[in-house]
Amino acid sequence: MRMLKGSNGYLRNQVRKNFTNAVLCLVVFVLVFFVSTLGMLLTLSVNIYEEGALLASLVPLGGFYFFLRRYNRYKGGLEGEERVAKLLRGNLGDDYFLINDLYLNSGGDIDHVVLGPTGVFVLETKNWSGEISCHGDYWQRIGRGKFKGGNPSLQVKRNAAKIARLIYASNAENRLNIESIVVFTNSRAILHLYNPSVTILRLPQLPNYITTRARNDGLTKPRLEAIAEEILKKEANANQLVEE
Repeated sequence: MRMLKGSNGYLRNQVRKNFTNAVLCLVVFVLVFFVSTLGMLLTLSVNIYEEGALLASLVPLGGFYFFLRRYNRYKGGLEGEERVAKLLRGNLGDDYFLINDLYLNSGGDIDHVVLGPTGVFVLETKNWSGEISCHGDYWQRIGRGKFKGGNPSLQVKRNAAKIARLIYASNAENRLNIESIVVFTNSRAILHLYNPSVTILRLPQLPNYITTRARNDGLTKPRLEAIAEEILKKEANANQLVEE
């Protein structure tokens, strides 16, 4: 498999940023708490300033837990995307192309786009654990209610529609099969699926699913390369607009 674009570093930067912020908040909390409690021990009394300092120490403590949760979420997402890219590169042949972390300036990144003789596949990667149910387009973590982090099937369908519009706009003859797939990379996820509107796979199932789809003789290497070039050109233009 040929990887045409690796990670853009967004998730990695978020992991680093939130870890740093969590550590800074923890350090501030420890310092404020230590100074205020030390004063109370030395004077064997509590004045209004020391009480205020103790209360103020709760702010960085809250910040620590806030950034720690964000760190764990981004870290899980990064690990999931890396597993997908590694598995695909090791199991798909040279007639397949992989684009990671695609940004089209229209509502977030697209985790992965796979192009090959069996079609175009838009992947949404989830590293979630626990019991998860999907009824059509409705997702729920069993025992915890509706997800707050977005709807995977609606998200991947929107992303597939973006890719379709881009491909068809560049060439009206580029009518081809574009599939939406949600990939679960965490082995601890327990899935309950009821007529999902998109394909939902566990990570080990992904390579076989892609390679065993019906082949399209029109999807030659030159054509796939041309389609991939159009996708990457669109991303480059979107990034240029953001920088300006």
